[in-house]
Amino acid sequence: MTDTASIGSSPRKIRQNNIVAALQTIYSHRSMSRADLARKLGMNRSSSGEIVAELTEGGFVQESDGSSKQRSEHSRLGRPGIMLELVPGAAFFVGIEIGVEHISAAVVDLSAEVRVCRKMVFDTSSSTVEEAVAQGVELIVGAMSKDMIRRCKGLGISAPAHIRPDGFVTLAPIIGWREVPLKQIGRAAFPADVPIAVENDANAFAIGDSYRHGTAGVTLFLTMETGVGGGIMIDGKLFRGGHGLAGEIGHTLVPGSGGQKFEQLIGREVLIRQYREAVGRVDADIQEFLGDVRDRVPAAVTIAETWSRHLAYALLQACRLIDPDRIVLGGSVASLYPMVAARVAAHMSEGQNIPFPTPEIVVDDDAEFGSAFGAACMLHQRFLSMENEDFSGEDGAPQRLAAT
Repeated sequence: MTDTASIGSSPRKIRQNNIVAALQTIYSHRSMSRADLARKLGMNRSSSGEIVAELTEGGFVQESDGSSKQRSEHSRLGRPGIMLELVPGAAFFVGIEIGVEHISAAVVDLSAEVRVCRKMVFDTSSSTVEEAVAQGVELIVGAMSKDMIRRCKGLGISAPAHIRPDGFVTLAPIIGWREVPLKQIGRAAFPADVPIAVENDANAFAIGDSYRHGTAGVTLFLTMETGVGGGIMIDGKLFRGGHGLAGEIGHTLVPGSGGQKFEQLIGREVLIRQYREAVGRVDADIQEFLGDVRDRVPAAVTIAETWSRHLAYALLQACRLIDPDRIVLGGSVASLYPMVAARVAAHMSEGQNIPFPTPEIVVDDDAEFGSAFGAACMLHQRFLSMENEDFSGEDGAPQRLAAT
């Protein structure tokens, strides 16, 4: 917990705190007047103006003509004034998701908008950790300009793993990792000396979704790829549980299934296996399966119906324990849900003797890149916080950006 007394006793910390607060406020409002910023910060115009001047000189904030922007809440009608907004290209943040059968990566700018995203097929379980990380770095760095790399302010890595707060992977059973210093490996592979954060893939997915849709209420996040990962967000804060494993319903044994876990019943692997057996082709993939479900091909519809029943059961158990307001589905398998949503709802209704509240169930806007996006957002979040070394100089002012 931050010692507010010590912050208050240090002019440098006060300055740093004001800089961070101003950036957070401008980011959350996207565009706002100087008067509104001063009001939000609880500062007079003179003090707020000094902060704005430092951020402008540092290259992080710019003025714009308010005529093309949404008016701030206190702006008067009439001629638009000069508005403040972040400089999107002032900083970039990289996110890499190392999956079981793929690697995806994304770059977001200071406005948290995606600038670049890439994905490739990759057999992680048959590669070393170093090879997987190096491949992810090569995938995204090759798509970044030199200026983006130079202005990169952080690297986030997500994986289907149990991860300690220090970035050490204790266990990743589905890809065969155990006792892996993932943060150190990421630092060695990345071409810039930047802060690095490592997170479970479902938790990263949860962080990314909260960036897009807000943070109110209780939300359960499920990433459905070869395995099924889970994360829980409560009013914008990630709930990790006692050992960092909260929300991981994919590992739950399902009664009457012959000892199978949820991830073996609703993950990508079971769908592909069943579909290949049904069509008699070993090269059939998930996109073909989804296409056949959409076209109402009987064999594919039968598989989808079984999947919807298992998903409904999994969600019911999670709802009894967590009581979420919202459930967000991600990963390549999530694309199946909209086609069978009515069947999932019917199975959930049939499975309740007592009518519990039913949460909203949605598919993430960018389900396949959700975890990579969230990994990048972790570093964006860090940048707009007191952890940012750029704002921890002798006077607390932001370091000036180097010329392009």
